[in-house]
Formats: sequence, C-alpha cells, structure tokens
Amino acid sequence: MDEQNHIKLGTAKRIMDEYMNRVVNIRKERSTCEAPSTLQCFRRSSVEVIYVCEWTMNTTESDVSYDLYIEYEAQGILSALLGPVRTEIVKDCRRVKETTCSMHEDALITKRPVEIWVAAHVGNSSCTSPRRSVELQQKVKHDVPKDISMSWLKNNLSLSWTAVEEYPALAEVRFRRLEHPTDSWETRMTNTTHEPSKWSVIVVNLLKFTPYQVQIRQRSSHVRNPLWSDWSPVVTVPAELEQKPEVSMTTRLLNGTRKVTLTWKPMPHAAAVTGVMYKVMDTQSSQRCPCVVKRPDIKSSEYQTYVSYSAVNISVMAMNAAGSSPPAIIQVPAQPAADLKICNETLMNKKIKKKTCREFYELRDGDSRPENIITVTADKRRNMKDIQEFVCYLYFEHRCKRGKPHTIEMCLFYKKQGAPRIKPQNFTHSSETDNSVNLSWKAIPPADQRGFLTHYSLCSVKISSPEVRKECLNISASVINYRLENLTPGAQYNISLAGVTPGGEGPNAQTTVNTLPEKPVNVLWSLSLLFVFFFISTTCTCILKRIKNKIFPPVPTPVIPNFTPYQAESQEMLERKEEVHELTLLQLHPEVKSVHEDEEESTILRRDWDDDADKDVESERGDSSLSGGTSDECLGPGSTDQVLRRSKEGEATDLEQLDNEIAMLIYRNGLVFDVKTESP
Repeated sequence: MDEQNHIKLGTAKRIMDEYMNRVVNIRKERSTCEAPSTLQCFRRSSVEVIYVCEWTMNTTESDVSYDLYIEYEAQGILSALLGPVRTEIVKDCRRVKETTCSMHEDALITKRPVEIWVAAHVGNSSCTSPRRSVELQQKVKHDVPKDISMSWLKNNLSLSWTAVEEYPALAEVRFRRLEHPTDSWETRMTNTTHEPSKWSVIVVNLLKFTPYQVQIRQRSSHVRNPLWSDWSPVVTVPAELEQKPEVSMTTRLLNGTRKVTLTWKPMPHAAAVTGVMYKVMDTQSSQRCPCVVKRPDIKSSEYQTYVSYSAVNISVMAMNAAGSSPPAIIQVPAQPAADLKICNETLMNKKIKKKTCREFYELRDGDSRPENIITVTADKRRNMKDIQEFVCYLYFEHRCKRGKPHTIEMCLFYKKQGAPRIKPQNFTHSSETDNSVNLSWKAIPPADQRGFLTHYSLCSVKISSPEVRKECLNISASVINYRLENLTPGAQYNISLAGVTPGGEGPNAQTTVNTLPEKPVNVLWSLSLLFVFFFISTTCTCILKRIKNKIFPPVPTPVIPNFTPYQAESQEMLERKEEVHELTLLQLHPEVKSVHEDEEESTILRRDWDDDADKDVESERGDSSLSGGTSDECLGPGSTDQVLRRSKEGEATDLEQLDNEIAMLIYRNGLVFDVKTESP
C-alpha cells in the first residue's frame, strides 16, 4: 500500500514539474514573441471554393513560420472515436512563411461555426492569436476594385470597374477636390448596378469642370457576414471635355494627292491633369480606300495626313481619363476639276486591281457629301449592285502609292439615263413688248434630271394665227433667262419649255404671252428721223460745196450768146458792122483807195466775176431787145459821171460798191476786158 502511494506521489511530482516548466517556457515565449492579430478567413466571391486566411504580425524577425489551427465539434462516429471536440492544424497552412494561406473548401468545415487561430514560431518561442468563431461559408471579401473607369454625366460622376460576381454589391466611394489634397474625404455609399462584367455607381452633385481624387471599396450583398474590401488606390478624375477641339487646316495640292496639316489648341488644364490624347480619323481610311492606314492616338497638337481628290471628312477627338470630347469634323471638299468629263460607258465592266478603290459620290442637289458614298474595292466588288439607275454620281478612282492615296481619274457617271422627271420650275414671262418677251425659270434639280441635261427646248405657237406653226429652238442647259424676239405685235403665243437629256425630252412648262400692239408713235418717229436725215444731208451738201468753191475756185467760161436765127427787118441791120468805141478809164483818187485794197482788187474781181458777168449779160440782152441798140450803150457817159459824182461825195460806206463798178468786166460782143488800176 505504501509502495503504491509512493509511486502515485512521484508521478504527481513529475507532472507538476512538467507543468511548471511549461509555464516558464510560455512566459519566456511571450516575452520574445508578439501574437498575430486581425485574423480573417474568407473567399473572394460567393461561388468561390478557395478560402483565404490573412493576418498581421509586428515583428522584425526573418525566420518566422505560422500554423493555422481550426477547432470544431466532431459529429457521428468521429465524435465517438476522437471525442466531441476536434483540434487540428489546417493541412495547407502548416509552417507557412507568409501572413496568408489558401486552402480548398474540402479541407475545412464551412457550413457550421468553427474556431480558428494562428500560431507564430520565432526561433524557440511561439505565440498564438486570439481565437475567432466564424462560419466560413458566410464570409466573403471581394478583392480591391480594379480597372476603374469614369465619365461625366452633366454634374454626376459615373464610376465603373470589373465585377467580381454576377450579383450586385455595396460600394463606398470617397472623394475630395484635387486642388485641396489636405481636405477630409467625403463619403458616399450606394449599391452597384450590374452590367456585363461591370459594376457601376453614380456619384451625384459634383462639379464637372473640377478634377477630383477618388477611392472605392466594395462588399458583397449576397452573404450574411460579408467583409469590406481594401480601398482602391487613389484615382484622379479630370474635368469633363465639354468643348470640341478648335482645329485649323491647311491643304497643299500635290501630284494626284493632297497633304493636309491639322493644328489645334490645347485643352483646358482642369481636363488635362491626367493627360490628353487625340484620335484622328478620316472616312477614306475607315473604308480602306485605297490605303490601309493605322493611326495611333497622339499627344501633340499637330497632325499631317494625305487624302485623295475626293471629298473627305476628318474627325479630331480629344480623350482623357473621364471620357472624350465631341469630335471636331473637318470637311475637305473635293478638288474641283475645270474640265470634268463624262465617264466611259464601259466603266461598270472595268476590272478592279489590288490597292485600287472606286468611289461613287451620289449628287443630290449638287451636294457630294461623304455619307452618300459607295466604295468599291477588289474585296467589295459586290457594292457595285448598290449603284442606282438614273442617279448622277461623281466618280473617283484612287490608287495607293507608297502608302499615300492618289487620284488617277474623276468624271461624272450615270449607270442609265432617262428623260427628266419634272418640268422646269417657275417658268414665267415679263417685260413684254410688241415683238419680244423675257422668259425665266429655275433649273431642273440634278436629282430630277435623270441624265446629263444637254439643252432646253423652247417652243412657241401663235394662237391667233389661222396657220398653226410651231417654232422651236435649243437653249443652253446652263441658261435660266432668255429673251424671245421676232414676235408679231398684238398677237397671243403659247410658249413651252422642256429639259432634254440623251434619254429623251421631259415634261414641259407652259405660259401664255400677249405681245403689245404696234404704237403709232413709231411712224411719227420714222418720219421725224427721215426729215432730220434729209435736212442734215442738204446742209452738209451746201457746206461742202462752199468749201470746195473756196479751195478750188471755178474757171470762168466765156459768155457766148445763143444764136437765134431770125429775119432781118431791113438790109441795114444785116449789113451792120461791129463798131469799136473809145474806152475811157478813170482812176480813183489815192485818198479814196488804199494800198491794201489795190492788192486785193484782182481777188475781188475774180470772186465777183460770175455774178457780175451774169447780170451784165442779162442787162445787155434786155437793153438790145427793148431799145434795139447795140451793146456799146451798156456803159455810157452818164454812168461814168454818176460814178465820179459818188466818189466826190466821199461816202465811206459805198467805197466797196464803187470799186466793183469801176473794176467791172466789160463785155463787148463776147470779148472780155480785164480792167486793172495802177497806183500812182
């Protein structure tokens, strides 16, 4: 009995020593090892089968290892064999070197509460974290929001990031102005909206022209005990790009191509805090016509590109982290051609080569906008079926040379032509006269011509005439005004106008014209003009004749009296002979006649020769017939005495007449005597 007691006392003493040693060791370990903290075990989504446990430990030791313990209540046979409570180290979390470990759900008890803790081993010492009771299936902690994108909707900020699962989540957003980085965060909490692979929230009542700093965290709403994710890194949200870039363009014409240089102003600073990129696109490159050009986004505010001769739209769009600006559309019009010809009819059957493209710009009211375009390449030849009949196209053929588009042909094209669809519009007349009228109209729109308009056909029919005769003439297609002439006064005409193409003549526009009656004033004007013409011609004839007589005076012609045979009354008259009388010449006194008059005497005698000679001849004939005397009685002593008496009276006003009488030519039976005076 004593021996047995002695054995029991020895055993108890040994147990006590071991206990004391363990207590000492624990105290030593606690003095050199700080227990891990903030132990959390979870999965990243409600459908995930991998669980993650995380903890923290404040230590500077490099040789630290960790064991994750789990304690749960055994059930069934396991409880009968091992006891009601079971403690074990998780298989995948034994002696790990990191403060995290992952395990499959098969190695855990997930559907009922368990206790977990972590033990840290530093050298020869160990320490454990506090125990936590958790139901692992209800613990979900989403990862940090990733791939955050943002955009402005007026003064509301829309934030989007990659969705972790298909169920919505709860998100918390905090923000502050970029200009005030020391201000406290303002927080908004809201449920996410689920989009395909995206979660989104909208933060309302912000200022879209102000840049912000933003952080996001998320939490599952599909489990009972979710955990908040960590905060995302700080994201800078720039201001909205509300205005489109202010772009200017310069174009340089080269051989078959055009070099276009684009420049634009920088974006506002608030919108460019995270940087601004620019995207440049044109309609030809998007259609791969004719060159395939990949244009990366650029940072600079200048860009150069090459375009063909056809009309091209170039868009410039600014982009930042919060979105993009409205695009600035620069329209490069088609290069005008002075001698634009009509395309060959075999164009539709022409083979399309590689690196060649065709463009058919539909002309609607003279407009060749790039949106009304059919592009045909070697790979898109089926687009030729989209070309419509009776529609005019501006055709371009381009070829890619050294990466640059070159235009090799341009012309006007109709797949099939027909007569115009409509008549000329607003066909009116004005300014009617007795024989003419002005006509005006609006040209037929290109969309209604249905072919190349060659000319207009203008026809007129005189309604009041018993003989109905239609007279037509062709007018240029470019004319919209015409004056129709050679009409009958006071008549009524039916005038029609129609457009003509190679496909035929279209509908005609008609108008009725009444010409004015012929005015009587026209006859009076004609008579007046005739009288004026006769008067002017007569006056000119007289003036010319006087000028001719002064320049070329006439040569005097001897006066030969007409011979008139008659019966002599007596033999005495038949036998009468010519008698010569003495001629007495009287000379004027020197005081009466000046030297200047002597010099002009001969000229005066010659100028008055014709008139004086005619008068003398008539006087001589009249005296002979009346008195029956001879010609010697023309100038008698009485006349000489009269002349002398007048000169003695000294009348100055009659000097010229006296000179003419004294210097007068004297006719004697057809003989001419030229009497001249001599100065003393």
